[in-house]
Order: sequence, then structure tokens, then C-alpha cells
Amino acid sequence: MKELISEVPYPSQTCWNIVNSEYCTGANYLKNCYLVFVSTNSEDCIYGAEINKTKSSIDITRIESSELCYKSFYLTKCYQTFFSSHCENCINVWFSRDLSSCSSCFGCVNLRNKKYCIWNIQYSKEEYEKSIKELNIGSYKSIKEIKEKVNLIFNKSIRKYTEGRYNSNVSGEYINNSKNVLKSYYVNQGEDCKYLQCFFSPSVKNCFDCTEWGENSELCYECSSVGAESYNNKFNYRCSKGTHNSEYSFNCMGCGDVFACSGLRNKQYCILNKQYEKEEYFKLKEKIIKHMNDMPYIDKKGIIYKYGEFFPIEFSPFSYNESLAQDYFPLTKEKVLKEGYRWKEKIERNYQIEIKNKNMSDDIKDVDKSIINKVIEYVDMGECNHECIGVFKIIKEEFQFYKRMNLPLPRFCPNCRYFERIKMRNGIKLYKRKCMKEGCNNEFETSYAPERPEIVYCERCYQQEVY
Repeated sequence: MKELISEVPYPSQTCWNIVNSEYCTGANYLKNCYLVFVSTNSEDCIYGAEINKTKSSIDITRIESSELCYKSFYLTKCYQTFFSSHCENCINVWFSRDLSSCSSCFGCVNLRNKKYCIWNIQYSKEEYEKSIKELNIGSYKSIKEIKEKVNLIFNKSIRKYTEGRYNSNVSGEYINNSKNVLKSYYVNQGEDCKYLQCFFSPSVKNCFDCTEWGENSELCYECSSVGAESYNNKFNYRCSKGTHNSEYSFNCMGCGDVFACSGLRNKQYCILNKQYEKEEYFKLKEKIIKHMNDMPYIDKKGIIYKYGEFFPIEFSPFSYNESLAQDYFPLTKEKVLKEGYRWKEKIERNYQIEIKNKNMSDDIKDVDKSIINKVIEYVDMGECNHECIGVFKIIKEEFQFYKRMNLPLPRFCPNCRYFERIKMRNGIKLYKRKCMKEGCNNEFETSYAPERPEIVYCERCYQQEVY
């Protein structure tokens, strides 16, 4: 199987139904998007990941049904929301966290149905508009100072033990519109599932121990990147578009009853990409399973893989630092190699810098279109550990957005900005803790580690506090 995976061509992008979005992957139904990944049904977005039904937004992660948003994380049904996270049904919100049904709020946290608030203090409409003008949000220096103040406020704020909405009997983090989903992370419209991660596209049912995608998947076990009507699959990687009753297959679409296949389209009764009659297929499949148990694969670390285990890590076509593993469990090159994984070295590129970072205008009002597509040095050149290339550009659509929204130009490359956004994300590991509200004895599992500064409440105490 390892040899087959290496020999069968793999597509450079995993996309379909995209228009003018050539530099995107892991995506479908995109239009006029640039460097957008693992996303769907979105338009005119730049530098995004895990977005759905979103328009005209930049530097965003985990955004759904939103428009004109910037440098934000985990928004749902928001409009003109900037530098914010964990907000729902909000309009014209800046530097805020955990707002619901709010509008015209700045630097706020844990508000519900509020309007014209700054630092959680109520203002009149006139007072609010005057104060916002004085903040000068078109200046990079001003934005930096505001961020520092906001972070201090957020770290002292009350947090609910888990992030999720409209659920029944769930445990984990970032679970929404779900029922009976346990020990999972990022699930949208799940039912009767356990140990899932990153199922952004609804829905997923009766799945166990799977990672990524969704989109009407059912009865899948030990699969990665499974979606688009996948049904009754085991130990598959990136198999979709109605693939069913299949095992140990890699990048197959529209297939049924295939075993240990790679790169097939609309095939049935195949083993190692060879076609068989139905009866012969099932007989040979049973023989192979017996052989897998009698003579299991042993990787270079000595780990034994019998039937029932997912592919060994060494089968992956990607190095550790090219995968999502580095996002959730970052390791140094030395640690990666010590653990027996591969590490991809950064390709050195000799870019000719046209604009030094220190020479960039502080205020967007002082920037003209001549900056478009110029090679810009980013602020931490040579010191970043995100495998960045040291320079970046401002593309035309991006420049127009900053001018329209009165936002200063970024100083970091898109990759660094992505890693900055996911710092807003709660972790994947769960800890047993007790509600920090005085007199409450409720216990729960939460992603907030005991040593973190936030005040963590149970559901009941949190609701009493914010409503």
C-alpha cells in the first residue's frame, strides 16, 4: 500500500467548483478568493481558513455566514467585525470577545444585546461616535496600543468552561448544533459521535475517531479528511463524494467496496487498484485482513499495525511541519526528528525587498496604491518560527479593503497573521476543573488549563453573570 500511494499521482489541489480562486485548497464553491483553505461557499475572501458562507473578509479563521470582517476568529453571522473572536450576530464590533446580538461596541467582553459600548461602559450614540474617532483606528501604532489594553481585559474576564451553542449532551470544545457528541473538538451539526476533530462542514452522524471535514458523513471510523456523502468507511484518508463501504483507501472519490486503493474515481470491488468480481473481492479481502493480523506492518519505531489501525504516520506524503499537527501540537525540528517524523526544510528564496518595514506609513490615509504588489520586509524577518519566507505583498483587493475600512496595513506576513489568530483559539486538551464562582461546586472538563489567568465558570453561573 505504501508503494501504491507513492506511485499514484496526487492532485496538486483538492478543490472543486471554484471560480477565480486558483491559490486555494481543501475547498469548494469559492469565488474570487485568494489563499483560502479548508473552506466552502465563500466569496471575495483573502487569507482565510475554515470559513463558510462568508464574503469580503480578510485574515479570518473559523468564520461562518459573515461579511466584511478582519483579523477575527470564530464568528457567526457577523458584519463589519474586526480584531474580535467568539462573537455571534454582531454588527460594527471592534476588539471584542464573546458578544452576542451586539452592535457598535469596542473593546468589550461578555455582552448580550448591547449597543454603543466602549470597554463595557455604556455611551450615547453621539458619545460613542466621538470616542471612536479619537481612537484613530487607521493608525498601526494606535491599533497596537489598543490590542495590548484589550488583552489585559480579556485575561481577567469570565469565561464559560466550553465554547459551543445549541447543543444537547456534548463534551469537548467548539461544538455547535449537536447532540450526543463526546470528547470532540470543532464539530458542526454532529449526532451520536465521539473523538472527532475539525468537522466544520455539517453534518456528521455516528462517526468515531475521525479528523476533518464532514458534509453529510455517516458511519465512519478512524478516517481523516472524510466528507461529501461518505458512508460506512474505515481507515480512509481523503475519500469523499459518496465513497462507501471502503477501507484503507487514499484519495478515492465516488467509490464503493474498495480496499487498499489510491486515487480511484467511481470504482467498485477493487483491491490495490485492481478490479475484481464481487465474490472474488470479498474472499480476497478476508484473506488480506487475516494476513494483516498474522504478519502486521511494523514501522521504524517498532509500532505494530494490525487490521483496525489507521495508516502509520510514515505513510503520510507530508512532513510534520507541513501538517495541521504543527498548528495544534507545535514541535521544534529537533523534537520532530527525535520522534521519528519528517521535517521539511524551508526553501531559501532571494527576494529583493522593495519596502523596509520601518519605512511603512503608520496611517492608512498616508498610503497610496503604489504599494500594491511591492515586496515588503516583515517585522520579525529572520526571527519567526512559522516557516515564513521573510517578505509579503499587499495585493490590489487587499489594499482596497484596508482603504474602505480605514485599517492600517499589516506588518507581518499572512502566515504569521494566521498563527496570531489561532492564539485566540481554545486548546484541544481537556482538564478537569471546578467552577470558580464562589459557592458553586459544579465540576466539568474544560480546555482552560488550571494555570491560565481566566476566571472559568460553569454554564449556569456564566449565564447568570452575562444575562
